[in-house]
Amino acid sequence: MRTLEELYIPTRGPRLGRRITQLLIGLVAFGLGIALMLQSRLGLTPWDVLHQGLAERFGLTVGIWSIIVSAFVLLLWLPLRERYGLGTLLNAIIIGLAIDGFALILPEPEAMAWRILLLSAGIITIGLASGMYIGAHLGPGPRDGLMTGIARLGPSVRLTRTVLEVVVLAAGWAMGGTFGIGTIAFALLIGPIVQLSFRIWPLEQDHEPRPETVKAR
Repeated sequence: MRTLEELYIPTRGPRLGRRITQLLIGLVAFGLGIALMLQSRLGLTPWDVLHQGLAERFGLTVGIWSIIVSAFVLLLWLPLRERYGLGTLLNAIIIGLAIDGFALILPEPEAMAWRILLLSAGIITIGLASGMYIGAHLGPGPRDGLMTGIARLGPSVRLTRTVLEVVVLAAGWAMGGTFGIGTIAFALLIGPIVQLSFRIWPLEQDHEPRPETVKAR
């Protein structure tokens, strides 16, 4: 059985400085996208419905719960022996901090037109940001590693992702998280936007091929 040190993906390779910068910008932008969806009050991504539901039920903020859930998910990696990297650890922290930071300064409009605008901007931002930090190739996000780790036990990645997201969505909604048209729009639109973003920030040729699934983070 490999040790945690052996499971770590070394932070090295060509254009490392640019890739780390790209990773950081991508993670902050991802948090911005979630904050935009949050302020629209029209629905969140499945995992963020869970984070918001936990915040509604137990206090703290959506961003802090994002960090806590990320840490818990990383613990679930241990029996799966999933490999992690710098990007994995930064993903767990930076996105949550960015969500809370941007939520403090973004407006929370009442007019439906502005709410739809925030929602649309949020989905587009998340999609483009996904391409940025995936393209940096410095380790999978906590939730992605959980999905691929479980999938290696037998079920397909697509089935694993669907089941996990339905479970966390239902749990979050039951606790008061916002499930709405934004959640559905995200599910329908995020795939094409992420694929477009890969053309802007392609993976390095000497790295592993990108996963078939959309990043959950």
